[in-house]
Amino acid sequence: MKKYFFSAVFCCLVYLGKGQNMAQTPPMGWMTWNYFADNINEKDIKEIADALVSSGMAKAGYNHIFIDDGWQGGRDNRNNIIPDPMKFPSGIKALADYVHSKGLKLGIYSDAASLTCAGYTASLNFEQQDAKTFASWDIDYLKYDYCGAPEDTETAKKRYAAMANALRESKREIVLGVCEWGDRQPWLWAKEAGGQLWRTTADIRDKWKSSQLASKPSDLHRLGAGIMDIYDINVELTQYAGTGGWNDPDMLMAGLYGKKGPSGELGGKGCTDVEYRSQMSLWAMMSSPLIASNDVRTMNEVTKRILMNKEVIAINQDALGKPAVRKIKIETYDVLMKPLSNGDIAIAILNRSDKTQTIKINLEAFGLTGNYLINDLWLNKMIGKGKSWNGTVESHETKLFRLQASK
Repeated sequence: MKKYFFSAVFCCLVYLGKGQNMAQTPPMGWMTWNYFADNINEKDIKEIADALVSSGMAKAGYNHIFIDDGWQGGRDNRNNIIPDPMKFPSGIKALADYVHSKGLKLGIYSDAASLTCAGYTASLNFEQQDAKTFASWDIDYLKYDYCGAPEDTETAKKRYAAMANALRESKREIVLGVCEWGDRQPWLWAKEAGGQLWRTTADIRDKWKSSQLASKPSDLHRLGAGIMDIYDINVELTQYAGTGGWNDPDMLMAGLYGKKGPSGELGGKGCTDVEYRSQMSLWAMMSSPLIASNDVRTMNEVTKRILMNKEVIAINQDALGKPAVRKIKIETYDVLMKPLSNGDIAIAILNRSDKTQTIKINLEAFGLTGNYLINDLWLNKMIGKGKSWNGTVESHETKLFRLQASK
């Protein structure tokens, strides 16, 4: 009897531990929605997979392709969810095999209601069946949306927990991205419900900030959330994120340049490369998922340099998993500080204003005593040594430094 008892206990512990090592660092990859909306197909996704590899994006860490809304073709006569046969004539399993052959992972999308945001078949009351289907296709990630679902928090907790449990029971490790846009404060409950990351804000648009001031975060659904609107919400949630559970402030805009489509709605007329670089810096500092959404098949050299800066990515993917804390917030600029696993410190200086600013930062004010080697991660060089930094920061620019203690 003892033998069977300990065997049962072991199996139980293995089951309970399943998935605990997922998303140890913020997920990275590329998502279909901003560029293709629901006009997706297997040919385009295969081309994106090829481009992620050939461009160096995959080597830099962008190792997921996330299929967003619009892949569904309804359910078959056994109620199994199926892909649109016109868009995916070879099926999702064949596509997953192709993506995996490139050394990449494949994510898919559903919704905790009967229909998705774009009106396609969703997973409410089919959680276990759909999870088994996703597992049989060798899916690695599920973005689980919340359009068409009740507004209260308790229902959201139950619906996300139902899918998380179904994914665990599918016998495949599938990361769950909770996507209810921060309206029910998921940072307080999503990890317990089984998510490895949770959206904290309304969908991002390709702009620096909203032209109107939002009186509350939910207003951004109507006004359109820009980079600064989302940053200001997400940066205040540092305490809720860490290894295995991440605040998700939505996709990177670099390279979109105001493209028509989802990111171009609600005033999304595009940003400058300086602003795109700022988003990359801030998302790296906040330990946010780095999800590109431009056409990686045709991106220019500036976009490549923004998305594939190895030193900036290293800040984001640091094993310590500590998001930055905002140390200074004034009208003209912010200063963020992030501890790193080897004892180094990352510092970001964001010029919020519309004019170039001369800014001086005393490191001792942040408890950083002694001298530091100061490495500018966008100039890719060591720019000095000391206890302070003094320089100019362009409008909407973010300076990003890695500090190393020095004798």
